[in-house]
Amino acid sequence: MNTTFANQVEFTITRNTQPLPEEKRNAILQNPGFGKHFTDHMATIDWTREQGWHDARIVPYGPLQLDPASSVLHYAQEIFEGLKAYRHADGSIWTFRPEANAQRFQLSARRLAMPELPVELFIESLKQLISIDQAWVPSAPETSAYIRPFMIANESFLGVRPAERAAYHVIVSPAGSYFANGMQPVSIWLSSGLSRAGKGGTGEAKCGGNYAASLLPQTEASANGCSQVLFLDAEEHTYLEELGGMNIFLVRKDGTLLTPKTSGSILKGITRASLLQLAEDMGLKIEERRIALQEWIDGVNSGEITEVFACGTAAVIAPICTLKSKTFTVGNENAPAGEVTVALRKKLTDIQYGREEDTHNWLTRLA
Repeated sequence: MNTTFANQVEFTITRNTQPLPEEKRNAILQNPGFGKHFTDHMATIDWTREQGWHDARIVPYGPLQLDPASSVLHYAQEIFEGLKAYRHADGSIWTFRPEANAQRFQLSARRLAMPELPVELFIESLKQLISIDQAWVPSAPETSAYIRPFMIANESFLGVRPAERAAYHVIVSPAGSYFANGMQPVSIWLSSGLSRAGKGGTGEAKCGGNYAASLLPQTEASANGCSQVLFLDAEEHTYLEELGGMNIFLVRKDGTLLTPKTSGSILKGITRASLLQLAEDMGLKIEERRIALQEWIDGVNSGEITEVFACGTAAVIAPICTLKSKTFTVGNENAPAGEVTVALRKKLTDIQYGREEDTHNWLTRLA
């Protein structure tokens, strides 16, 4: 079966002749976890400097074949995205702000000297894949299907220059509720001395190297009973940047939202941008600026800072109860999620799952 895309890029569909049996798939959907199981198919589009984007296809999910000299293995030319598919009450399947993901994917590609995938082709790849694997999108409350588009440079050569061949892929994994037992505040660890990204680096791009840089301090965080690590700026180690994979917000007692301004070293989170818009809709004040760590500490101790939360695609919002380091702990491990935190999370998830009107036209139907 072929489906012709508007810009003449044609998706060829090769169905998996050995899909997971329905009873096994249903058993997975009862408790999918996160990133543990994958659907029967994946999307792939090739690129070369001579041909541009070509050979768009949906194929059975399976291993990638790479030459040992593929440039992604030696020079880390790789980018990715993360978004979700949500099943609404009527059975239809939607995703949230995919054009924003597509535009950020282009930004990441530009920074890593990789080809930029057209926004329309990015979205069409999601539609094609979810359409054929829609039975994998769970329907239980707060569940979804996590969509992972990624691109790797797969030219075979050893030499430090941009690759002239790349491959774009999309895989999908059913995802359970992030908070299986209700939204629980988490503790985070302050990274001392180690940075996620520096000025002029790749912090604004969504590439694997940024996450690799977070793994050592994340290990330290886990050893100290914390679920995430917080990074400060690389120059002065004074100002809040972001968590290993999430943006951060502080809430003052007057309801004002504070969040670090994205300035090249912080990922421009789509959940972050959406929450800022919803906060404005709700009449909350917003401050995007440099925020010193000491302002957080002093604000919590004085009662001026009443809530702290992190946000990202997987959790949407994760309340933060304490910040820990080798020398201090700030906050209360027994503190519940705050009023603003809860209200913002409910507002956003209600839109994503179709329980509330999408006044900003953020939703795109996939199947």
